[in-house]
Amino acid sequence: MQTAPRILVVDDDPTFRNVLEMRLQGWGYGVRVARSAEEARRIAGEWDPHLVLSDVVMPETSGLYLLRKLRENRPDRPVVLLTAHGSVEMAVEAMKVGAVDFLTKPLNYRNLKAVLEEVLESPESLAPIPADAAEDAAADQLPQRTGTGFGPFIGSSQAMSEFFDMLQSVARSDASVMITGESGTGKELAARTIHELSPRRHLPFVAVNTAAIPAELMESELFGHEKGAFTGAARQRAGCFEMAEGGTLFLDEIGEMPAALQPKLLRVLDGSPFRRVGGTKEMTFDTRVLAATNRNPREAVEEGHLREDLFFRLNVLTLELPALRHRKGDIPLLAQHFAAELSIKHGGAERTFDSESLGLLDQYPWPGNVREFRNVVERAVILARDGVIEPTHLPAYIREPLRSADGTYRFPPDATAEDAERELILQTLDATGNNKSETARRLGLSVRTIRNKLKAYGIDR
Repeated sequence: MQTAPRILVVDDDPTFRNVLEMRLQGWGYGVRVARSAEEARRIAGEWDPHLVLSDVVMPETSGLYLLRKLRENRPDRPVVLLTAHGSVEMAVEAMKVGAVDFLTKPLNYRNLKAVLEEVLESPESLAPIPADAAEDAAADQLPQRTGTGFGPFIGSSQAMSEFFDMLQSVARSDASVMITGESGTGKELAARTIHELSPRRHLPFVAVNTAAIPAELMESELFGHEKGAFTGAARQRAGCFEMAEGGTLFLDEIGEMPAALQPKLLRVLDGSPFRRVGGTKEMTFDTRVLAATNRNPREAVEEGHLREDLFFRLNVLTLELPALRHRKGDIPLLAQHFAAELSIKHGGAERTFDSESLGLLDQYPWPGNVREFRNVVERAVILARDGVIEPTHLPAYIREPLRSADGTYRFPPDATAEDAERELILQTLDATGNNKSETARRLGLSVRTIRNKLKAYGIDR
């Protein structure tokens, strides 16, 4: 059974260990981490990694000692040693003991990736997994919970720990789930993770954004149509329920679904058969349905956007994603993760944040949540070509509050017209209770322009 290569990382520095773990997972490897040589020997005995990346200098025992011990049981397992205190003598000793390579910190990640790809191409290092270990190997491919996150989610705060607990509980069930949270918190990521942890993971995951589909096409999108059912229906088309058969259907922004279609969706969720638009054949489905909204769903019911009976049918289980401003302590982890990921995307030296920049990121309330945060980090990575992200690489509205206590605006000397426009739009939205039409009227802009600007900011009010 072919699986992703398994790599064991051994280092007593938690920051370096976490960053390296995230980087290796991003490259597609299965990763476990150890803080000491003894812990590494225990994990190696249980997990049988294909390769070990170990620091040389550790408090209790050295990486050279660990290398000798690991080779006693598996002399063919490759070990790459890492150190911030490299010397020719140490490198020679490492090679004598059996290390396949010796790399110095700070790591050049392109070199590391090349070493891993070369070593792990060896048939000996990727021997087939025994049949009795196949189940464990398959489990390694599921989203894993670590000290720095869970699957695609990065965070170790109390708010995220509680979210991870609920995510695991929800995934074990086959009931409908209502996923709530502000825009940009990662509701579709949560839906995909639920699917990947569920018994349905080998079957389709289909996502549909009900807010992005014209009302007149929504029924066809969900239930499909027959050829000639309406103008433009040149061929038969399966709907989302059919495409997700046996798997998971994710209905994003369910509060935006046309009111006239909600009763039909409710009937289908209750087990009634449905027909394609223009069709006569009745069909049923076996699909788990997840729904999401960035509204408060009970307010959406009270305002008439969401039928109460449909809400109760979808809200068997509730999963709420915390806003970034409530995730105290997660900003440094997210900053490291996105800086490493986006440094690869844009090339050049790997970017890191200085302490002042991290402090500014931590103080900002992030109305656009993780989506906005990633956009800001990408901008900083592009500007900081020398490797260190400083306050000048951050937008002016993050470096300095633009609105003073008396309600007037105060911009730093290097603020741009875009910074001023962004602040004016957001403050006007606050003043109008997020009414985009009234905001557009007050600012002399079109509603479409307001929506496009918010999308560019990574914010959806």
